[in-house]
Amino acid sequence: MNEKSDSGLSLPSQSPSINDTRSKSTASRAKTVICVTLFILAQCLFWKHTGFNVPSFGGKQSSESLCPQATEIFPQKNGKNWQHLSETFSTDDFKKRAVNLLGGAVRIPTESYDGMDPVGIDPRWDAFGPFHDYLLRSFPLVHSNLKLTKVNTYGLVFHWQGSNSDLKPILLAAHQDVVPVHPDTVNEWKFPPYSGYFDGKRLWGRGSLDDKSGLIGIMTSIELLLENKFEPTRSVVLAFGFDEEASGPYGAACLADYLLLTYGKDAFALLIDEGSGIENKLGTPFATLGVAEKGYTDVRVEITSPGGHSSLPPPHTSIGMLSAILVHFESNPFGVHLKRDTPIYWMAQCLAEHAPSLPSDVKNAAKKSATSDKALKVVEEYFFQSSMFKSLAGSTQAIDLTGGGVKSNALPEQAWAVVNHRIATESSLDALKSRDTALLQSLAIQFNLTYNAFGVSQSDEDAPAYGTLTLSETFHEGLEPAPITPIDELPYQLLSGTIKATYKTRRSPEHANIPVIPGIMSGNTDTRYYWDLTKHIFRYNHYNAGNGTSLGKVHTVNESINVDAFLEMILFFTTLILNADESMSL
Repeated sequence: MNEKSDSGLSLPSQSPSINDTRSKSTASRAKTVICVTLFILAQCLFWKHTGFNVPSFGGKQSSESLCPQATEIFPQKNGKNWQHLSETFSTDDFKKRAVNLLGGAVRIPTESYDGMDPVGIDPRWDAFGPFHDYLLRSFPLVHSNLKLTKVNTYGLVFHWQGSNSDLKPILLAAHQDVVPVHPDTVNEWKFPPYSGYFDGKRLWGRGSLDDKSGLIGIMTSIELLLENKFEPTRSVVLAFGFDEEASGPYGAACLADYLLLTYGKDAFALLIDEGSGIENKLGTPFATLGVAEKGYTDVRVEITSPGGHSSLPPPHTSIGMLSAILVHFESNPFGVHLKRDTPIYWMAQCLAEHAPSLPSDVKNAAKKSATSDKALKVVEEYFFQSSMFKSLAGSTQAIDLTGGGVKSNALPEQAWAVVNHRIATESSLDALKSRDTALLQSLAIQFNLTYNAFGVSQSDEDAPAYGTLTLSETFHEGLEPAPITPIDELPYQLLSGTIKATYKTRRSPEHANIPVIPGIMSGNTDTRYYWDLTKHIFRYNHYNAGNGTSLGKVHTVNESINVDAFLEMILFFTTLILNADESMSL
């Protein structure tokens, strides 16, 4: 009778001697050490080959990097194809083609409004039909080679099948709709808002930046890859919503259901949607990857009180009490601090590492801030001099809407306001509601108002009261802060290396390097519905905003895009698709 070892080899049935056992044990340990060593060496060679750099983020020792960077990642297997396309994108002929493609998209108004009725009921959705026709005419190879599914009539999902179904697809998202142009502002535009006018440098019109440049950039990239006979190994999926500017209840919400049903949970290697780009920060260009979004809620504050003739006024009218409440809100802003292990802290660390103009004492404090509260305070005080940076770091409140009263000689029986909140990544909706509830408790008592906050009574409703104070969520159900995308894993590194390669390709050697840093979106995108599809969600448009002034024209008059920046955006999407296609580790 023979026994078998775990290796499957036949061994004698006799018991081994103690010396034999020790010898074999020593040999086994040596073999294990050799295997582990070889594995580690192989991993090191892999990282060196790919250019990825994945040390822990935010070094705790002064000798460690505060903001580790990947090196450029250029396509290798598809290198000739990429090189040809890179050169094509630099030609005058292609520039004209890109201008025509984006200009044609801008010339089709696809406005979405808050509170629209569902598709099929509200006729304003019909504006998206001509836009679909335009995409069909402009991108024939995309439509003939990719599978198109229309979700809720106007949501678009394109599937580009790869040859290796074991690889998770990448998901590229954008939105078709634009913010409406107010009729009273049309005369303020340098060129008509839906002209798609090209002045030789910039293309003007609503949607030229937000977000038809992203959508047309993606479609153009794939059309050119198909023209060059590229056949993907990894599948690519495109998802284009149509009501992002109205919070996406009919577009991205339905797309998310379809994608989850079709592909499953955590089915995608990474997801990229609109977001940050390239901007000068402290005099240095940075590419900011949005790895998180704040939560969101609109809180309606409503006061009711008895009406009557204004010649016999009470000490406080409904509007007067509401005014006191709103002043109380603004007199009690959220306490905001720079907290470790948040995207804004990581951003501060990166700025300390890579912005030469930063004061040396702040740089030194940043190196110590991972373990020193005193040093963290120094960093906080410096960066919080920027109100924008401070707003990104914590929860915020903004009183945006008010109403009340119907006539100057009638006491207002009701008055209301809406307070918009953006909720810090480390906070929650429940924490926000608890804070607002507690904040107004004393005023409800002062004005003798029955107090109801988010459906829960905060006072003795049997006691006589002069009126009511009610807090409630309005417009949309509140949104929790998004899960934070890991910044120490392969998708972040692949995207960083792709950004660096794209940036380097179109610049002279002395200006070819750009730090890639994590950041946070100040607003919300369609990705709010996509959390279950992948944990690797990035909000990023490879748009070079320079000093940031162009991004200030989003959602207002004179929206426009530098066409050279748009060409670089197309190169970015092309490089990303090819790099992702070559990676077997995503």
